Amino acid sequence: MSEIMRRDEIPSASSLSKTGITAIGCTAAGVFLILLGVISSNPVVGIIAGSIVALFGFGSFTSKDLADKKAGIVLLAAGILTVLSKIPIPFFQPFSKVLLGIGAAGLLLTGIWNGIKFFTGLKKRS
Repeated sequence: MSEIMRRDEIPSASSLSKTGITAIGCTAAGVFLILLGVISSNPVVGIIAGSIVALFGFGSFTSKDLADKKAGIVLLAAGILTVLSKIPIPFFQPFSKVLLGIGAAGLLLTGIWNGIKFFTGLKKRS
């Protein structure tokens, strides 16, 4: 408590809020990808769910905002990979399942890492 910190070590409120929003968004997206994989265990439901996700992703990708475009690319890729994981093509089916798993794990790890950065930044500000 009695430590004196330099001003450049204390994160600004705007960078702290961006880190918190990134933590929530990435964690939610990782959980969504896991749920998408679980829900789409039936091939017909998987193709329908993947198509819906891909349509939402394409809609976000056509937005003018850069953050919406990034989210749209992730959704579009997740939807396409979900559809490809349900179509019995010898190479694409296992490859797309692996990519969905890697994507979900990467998003969860990014969300957890940003959450840790957010809470350490909050501690520095108090």
